[in-house]
Amino acid sequence: MAKRRTGRQEAIRRIVRSKSIRTQRDLVFELRDMGFTCTQATVSRDITDMGLRKLSEGAYVLAEDLHLQHMVSEFVVAIESVGNQVVIKTQAGTAPGVAAAIDAAELLEVVGSIAGNDTVLAIGRSSEGAASIVSLLNKLRSVRRS
Repeated sequence: MAKRRTGRQEAIRRIVRSKSIRTQRDLVFELRDMGFTCTQATVSRDITDMGLRKLSEGAYVLAEDLHLQHMVSEFVVAIESVGNQVVIKTQAGTAPGVAAAIDAAELLEVVGSIAGNDTVLAIGRSSEGAASIVSLLNKLRSVRRS
């Protein structure tokens, strides 16, 4: 049972980081597509156990990604991937803080990051990993503080 829960929660982590999930029902459907059989009540318990939060625009985010979401939505102006590398342009002087937030989020796809004044270079484990990083950062970037 614990093994199933751990696997399901890892799947939830991947889903929430890669897609804009707004309802528990959407999450149940995504999990079913991945081969997990679960109910909305099970997903609700997982959301509580994992500390997922809803952003003001309605999408779920992992608690550990909240700081990253704040930094990206406030300071990132452009994101582009080249191979397994992700170039993140920021407002002047904010790149070190954005890089620190990326490192603190412990994204599985990120090997490490380097920051200058207004640019962060994040190294992905692969070109697919870099695309995943870009997708997550764009998702978090689209949420503006009100």
